[in-house]
Amino acid sequence: MHRLTQGWPQRPGWRSSTDLLHAETGTKIDLGAMPPEGVARCRAAWARLSGRRTCVVYGNPNNPGNVRMTASQVALIDWDESHVDVADLDLVLPDNAAGLDDGALDIAGQASAAWEAAVCWDDEYAVRRLAEVRAV
Repeated sequence: MHRLTQGWPQRPGWRSSTDLLHAETGTKIDLGAMPPEGVARCRAAWARLSGRRTCVVYGNPNNPGNVRMTASQVALIDWDESHVDVADLDLVLPDNAAGLDDGALDIAGQASAAWEAAVCWDDEYAVRRLAEVRAV
């Protein structure tokens, strides 16, 4: 999916993680609602993705309820979190199933935690995810 959707346009009203380096809002994200120190940490994590190719990211690949498999194919359902961004956000999988090296896994993990904190801001899950994003 990531290879096939490189260069696709962004969904209306959405922003990528690297767009949020300079924008305050996008879709369900309002960085103004987050603590400034948390925003700085998120932006530092997303800055590590700058310059990478973008494509459609599914946005929730870790939810097994969203994956349907048969003997011959795999399908993803519930595309409401999908948007154009850096593929790394989809590659933070259990047990490093994407086979990322340590550095790439760290970058992807930090960016993904920052994204989920910003999207869900102000619930317990978002607070836990922001706690995973290292201080600047």
